[in-house]
Amino acid sequence: MTDPSPDTGAKARAPLGADDPATVIVFGNEKGGSGKSTGSMHVTVALLRLGFKVGSIDLDMRQWTLTRYLSNRAGTMKNDGISMPMPVHVFLSRSDKPNRKEAEAEDRQRFEAVLKKLRAESDFVVIDCPGTDTYVGRLATGYADKLVTPLNDSFVDLDMLANVDGKTGEIIKPSVYSEMVWEARKQKAARDGGTLDWIVMRNRLSSLAARNKQEMERVVGLLAKRIGFRVAPGFSERVIFRELFLRGLTMLDVFEIGDSGKPQLSHVAARQEVRGLLNSLQLPNRVPTPHSSEPNDEAVETPPVMGDKGHEE
Repeated sequence: MTDPSPDTGAKARAPLGADDPATVIVFGNEKGGSGKSTGSMHVTVALLRLGFKVGSIDLDMRQWTLTRYLSNRAGTMKNDGISMPMPVHVFLSRSDKPNRKEAEAEDRQRFEAVLKKLRAESDFVVIDCPGTDTYVGRLATGYADKLVTPLNDSFVDLDMLANVDGKTGEIIKPSVYSEMVWEARKQKAARDGGTLDWIVMRNRLSSLAARNKQEMERVVGLLAKRIGFRVAPGFSERVIFRELFLRGLTMLDVFEIGDSGKPQLSHVAARQEVRGLLNSLQLPNRVPTPHSSEPNDEAVETPPVMGDKGHEE
């Protein structure tokens, strides 16, 4: 990956190394079924296959989709006798303290401790947030270097970013979620002087040049300028993305392990979409941290049990 900073004629920055903290990539919005876990998993595996050390955190304390995805992956490796790269994965459950302030304090303490450890030991940390408004989701957003918000190509989903006039198609005002991201940006700048790069990932795009698709593109473009995010290509509506979940595979695995049969054009196109998303993130230039010669046994073996405080498997 190359340095995403614009070429101003200045001397290029030295690549980040093992002593630099990991870049935090957060997949978040407040709507389920938009592709956060699929995006998280594919970016995680893509970075692993580039030789980077990756930590991952599952904050969806009800569905645990990313954790189950990795559990399925561990099962496939065991059952098929194959080796695939795995992240150091942590899942966190909600505090069981009855007092809200005490519960949030405990959630914050556990999350920040886990994030600090993973940032020190990894090149990248990928965080999958729940599809609803939660305290830990807002907390993770404030620590993001890259915030990826998957958005289905529908005005129903666009309502998560802004209120749009149904007659004119004009933007009335940013949504509650957009205002939350704005607050997270201010908190991050105040805490460590860092910036939050917000990327909206348009998902489940149709191959047809429909009027709705063109109007969505226009409104998203206007909104990007108004509230400050970049637009990245997402994943098309493909059955293959849903089928891969059960075996814990990604489009970057199926060709390498010879599990796709005769390659189809749709498979090749889907893999290109994953690579396109990774390039769109404009991740910083890094030197991969050397991996241990020991086998990677830090995989999730089983889904979490509700009530667990937080685990690194």
